[in-house]
Amino acid sequence: MSLYPIRKTIVEEKSAADPLAAGIMERLAALTGGRPAKGAIDDLGKDVLHILRNKGVFLRPCPGTSHYICCGYRILHVGTNCPLDCSYCILQAYFNAPNLRVFSNLEENLAAVLAEIDAHPDEIFRVGTGEFTDSLALDPLTGWSRTLPPLFTCRPNAILELKTKTDKIEGLLDSDVRERIIVSWSLNAPYIAAREEKRAATLTRRLEAARRCQQAGFTLGFHFDPMVEHPGWEEGYAQTVELMDRYIDPKGIIWISLGSMRCMPQLKPIILRRHPGTCVLDGEFVSGLDGKMRLFRPIRVGLYARMAELLGSWHSDLGLYLCMESDTVWRESFGWSPGDSAGLKAFLDSRVKRFFGWSRS
Repeated sequence: MSLYPIRKTIVEEKSAADPLAAGIMERLAALTGGRPAKGAIDDLGKDVLHILRNKGVFLRPCPGTSHYICCGYRILHVGTNCPLDCSYCILQAYFNAPNLRVFSNLEENLAAVLAEIDAHPDEIFRVGTGEFTDSLALDPLTGWSRTLPPLFTCRPNAILELKTKTDKIEGLLDSDVRERIIVSWSLNAPYIAAREEKRAATLTRRLEAARRCQQAGFTLGFHFDPMVEHPGWEEGYAQTVELMDRYIDPKGIIWISLGSMRCMPQLKPIILRRHPGTCVLDGEFVSGLDGKMRLFRPIRVGLYARMAELLGSWHSDLGLYLCMESDTVWRESFGWSPGDSAGLKAFLDSRVKRFFGWSRS
């Protein structure tokens, strides 16, 4: 199995005796022959693996944003930062600590995470690992796809979503766990995927991996976030939907999210410094109610409405929803709205019930 280049490994003293740290180092040696990659990639340390203990909580609500509708997602905090190098990535400015950080005390804290889920049997927990890192990019080392799914598949009020831009699915396919596990891919228009999503798998490789997972019995999700206005964007996103049709059975998709380019003001100079020539900031931006730079509302509505039309022509029941948008944008784009965050959570929870069932036992 291929691995993103690791030039240096840092194991903090308190992590040295943790089984996860030992397993990572053993697999790293086996995959690299003990030879580190040469030459630093950049100042974010995307080729430096830092194994340490997380001093905070492991299950937390999605940070969301104020004044906009949030889906009520929960994040399983397994690590931070990512070996991919997407120009628009918020992680470039979100964390003040560089390097690929993996938390070695995850396993010993999972009991508390599961106890919290079990203590609320009347609530559905939609849990994902892909907010602060890519869920599968480091899986050849971490083995998250082998250790985490068995803990969720047996819980009637929880699902685990693994979101990625890679094709590193061997760990998933080697396991015998399928129930209540969602494997999701972030997609974009071909131009954006090729130009702005550096080190990610190509769209074709992502969808080939998604097809293999679907054929193996996994439920799929997809996320178009951020959609980027660029010359030929309508044709570009149509091409991606055509690719999806070529590889995927739409009846096995639990949901598809749409979002547009948005960022904290401090991210803009970082993007321009690290990705000269990027197009993700070329659109007309305004300051949103949450202080983030957002595409002008009519542009966002145009992107979403066209994408909804394209996807709706492919299949009428894809669980389409918007990420961090207002009630007004929902209505102008889709012709309906969940109304508020509780309404969107209820909508997505209903998809979970339909695909997996739900009992309060």
